[in-house]
This record gives sequence, structure tokens and C-alpha cells, in this order.
Amino acid sequence: MKRARRRFGQGCLALFATFAARRALLATADEARTAYPSVLLVDADGRPLKTSGLRVGETYVFHYPYVTTPCFLIDLGEAAVEAVALETRDGERYVWRGGVGPRRSVVAYSAICTHRMTHPDPAVSFITYRDGETRFRGADERPTTRSQVIYCCSEQSVYDARSGARVLGGPAPEPLATIVLNYDERADTLHAVGTRGAVLFKRFFEAFAFRLSLDYGVREVDRLVEGRSRVLPLSRYSRNAVMC
Repeated sequence: MKRARRRFGQGCLALFATFAARRALLATADEARTAYPSVLLVDADGRPLKTSGLRVGETYVFHYPYVTTPCFLIDLGEAAVEAVALETRDGERYVWRGGVGPRRSVVAYSAICTHRMTHPDPAVSFITYRDGETRFRGADERPTTRSQVIYCCSEQSVYDARSGARVLGGPAPEPLATIVLNYDERADTLHAVGTRGAVLFKRFFEAFAFRLSLDYGVREVDRLVEGRSRVLPLSRYSRNAVMC
């Protein structure tokens, strides 16, 4: 009887410790978050985008938090991993909370590669989401195969779309920034409300301001998106998606 009570007590302590650790991780995630104005995601016709209208495995692009900063929106088709501990190149720790939507399968990331800031533009995209099995060299330089990855052809950086865009291979020094989404269950709609993790926007504008101004027809490349952001399939956003 005493042994059974002892085991029960140990089990309770272990459960409590797991719960406490999870709460600590989530608290850290809130501290690392950068808030931006809430923006409704809309479809090509300007109507509120429904998660039920997303094709599983399709790469979608929208702009947030600035009118020239592209992001990926992806429905993985299955619940993403929750509470993933990540770290920026500067050593800032944060936690990715997983997907949103009815199946917690919808994720969003900045589409700016953290290595050389390769990104989709109207002419071409050298960074894409690969839903199917993709072969690449992992962090240990050994060939490996994995599905549901974001692959940058510039220098073969690979990110895990299921786990907060953590780096799986290549020279990228940190995960892609997470775009924080709020899901409205009743309306089946999405709002982008902030970022979590590494933000490269200042460097991005310094490096590409002139070209961004030409590509998007704006003078202020660092103007925040207001109200809504249009979501397009990558195949409509870029004329050529490079699959290296």
C-alpha cells in the first residue's frame, strides 16, 4: 500500500512538473512577442479568407506587418507541434505555440530567409514551401529526407514548417520569424497580430528599398499594413517559383 501511495505521489509530482514547465515556456513566448496592428487576411477578391478555403499543402503569400514584407501562409493538413523552444542568432529564446484553425494546422512565417534575406517577389521566388518528401543536407551535412519544409534555393537553407520554422539544414543562423495569427472560430477567419522570433525588417529595407519601391509601387517601403492583407497562392504572386 505504501509503495502504491509513493508511486502515485511521484506520478503527481511529475505531472505537476510537466505542467509547470509548459506554463513557463508559454510565458517566455509572450515576452518574446512583438505586437503590430491587427490585420484581417482576405482572399484575392477582398473577402475575409476562410481557413476552410485553404488548400492543404499550398503555399500562400501575404504582406505583414509592412506593405513590402512577404509572409507564407500554409495549411499543413494536421496539427503542428506545440510549445517548441527556439532561439535567435542573438541568443534570444522564445517558444513557438503551434498552428491555429479547426485542426491547429494553419501556420504563418515571414518569407524572408534569415541567411541572405532571399524572399518571394512578383518576378521570382527562390524560397518555397515543399509539402512532399524533400531531400537535403541536414545540420550534420548528411543527406536526409523530410516533408513539410520551407526550402531556400539561394544557399540551401531548410526550415521545418511543422516546428516553428526551426533550421534543419544549410547556413541559416536562426528560424524564420513566426507571424502570430488569431483565429476567429465563429467566422473561420484569421487576423495577423504580431511576430515572434527574429525580425529582419530593418536590414531588409536597407538592402532592398529601391527594388521594393519599384516592385510594389510605393514610396514608403516601411509603411505598416492597415486593415487587411490580401492572400494569394504563390503561383499567382510570383511568375516563377524556383524548385531547385
